[in-house]
Amino acid sequence: MKIAILGGSGFIGKELAKHLIDLGYEVEIWSRNPERSGSITDAVATSSIAVKKWPLDRSKDYQDIEVVVNLAGETINQRWTKQAKQRILSSRVETTRSVIEEIQAGTISPKVLINASAVGFYDTSVDQSFTEEDGPGDDFLAQVTSAWEQEADKAKEYGVRVVKTRFGVVLGKGDGALPRMILPYKLFAGGPVGSGKQWVAWIHSRDIVGLIQFAIENPSIEGALNCTAPQTVQMNQFGHIVGKVMKRPHWLPVPSFALKILLGEMSDLVLKGQRVTPEKALKGGYNFTHPELESALEVLLK
Repeated sequence: MKIAILGGSGFIGKELAKHLIDLGYEVEIWSRNPERSGSITDAVATSSIAVKKWPLDRSKDYQDIEVVVNLAGETINQRWTKQAKQRILSSRVETTRSVIEEIQAGTISPKVLINASAVGFYDTSVDQSFTEEDGPGDDFLAQVTSAWEQEADKAKEYGVRVVKTRFGVVLGKGDGALPRMILPYKLFAGGPVGSGKQWVAWIHSRDIVGLIQFAIENPSIEGALNCTAPQTVQMNQFGHIVGKVMKRPHWLPVPSFALKILLGEMSDLVLKGQRVTPEKALKGGYNFTHPELESALEVLLK
């Protein structure tokens, strides 16, 4: 099976490419800047990976591509100005729309489209738990992910199985959210953030790539797929576990108003959260490599 990855130069894309190649899959990276692809091929430690220019050259044959994994999108880790919000939305919707246009034109004929999304799709709540059956919230991230998913769903009109992987907070070595989350603890300044009651729907990066593989290989998996660990924790508990694993104190509060001043609307990423259950993965028989936070952090931080 030959798999193409859009957004392959990112944190998850590089780990996914390596994982799939180790399993024996043939992988292509589709990139707007293939000349900057050195970091991709270095990360997967192979010269066999092909990097192609995106958008695709329609004079060439891509009919051997059976799976497209679309991870492309502007980072949300920036101050959400009006211009930044537009970039965050358009980078996701327009890239996905381009994939649909390539399918419509017959340039590619994948059996499966794995399209990234996020748990930001759901409403924020301290009391409610969300599964794939729940509808969207109404804040900025919910609007972005809803538009993103609606664009991906258009591939179904061409007989393509669509899986919308709703990522939680991805924890990995040296990249992703974890380095920023543990920095205060390195400085002996870790502590409760905001109310501390907000839920953190986290997942180890190994399980992210595992769930993408699971979605590729299981024809029964379609539609939304929550990519979160079975054990969701509240922010205060998350901090206590980080402190325990790092042998650092959990003591210095970070008040909500300070984060709002520092980060603006983007502070919602930290101050609000969702308790998200990976119901479809669990019912489908996926075995999580790191289902519990403490053991996952012990692997990542030690």
